[in-house]
Amino acid sequence: MSNHSAARRTATPDDVFDALGEPVRRQIIARLRTGPTPVGKLAEQLTVGRPAVSKHLRVLEGAGLVHHESRGTRNLYALAPEGLVVAQQWLVGMWDTALTGFADAVVDEVKRRGENR
Repeated sequence: MSNHSAARRTATPDDVFDALGEPVRRQIIARLRTGPTPVGKLAEQLTVGRPAVSKHLRVLEGAGLVHHESRGTRNLYALAPEGLVVAQQWLVGMWDTALTGFADAVVDEVKRRGENR
């Protein structure tokens, strides 16, 4: 799939999570797991119309989560796995920080208890 917005800046975690904060967009992402899909088929599977699906897809593309390719009169959309990497890296960083904080608290508590004996 080609990405028509390849020259745009790299998506940030805020871009990705803002895009995924909308339930319809998460539904679109879930439906694209099976492969490239035309806008019309996505619209048939959702509770919003085709124009709304197109707007949601533009937001997802702007966040780097989907790519699209024009084939004749059809626009096919597919997941852009590299877009999800931004979210994954942010989550891993948050988790690592939380686990480090927890480990430090355990060490401090062990030291404190050792000093009180």
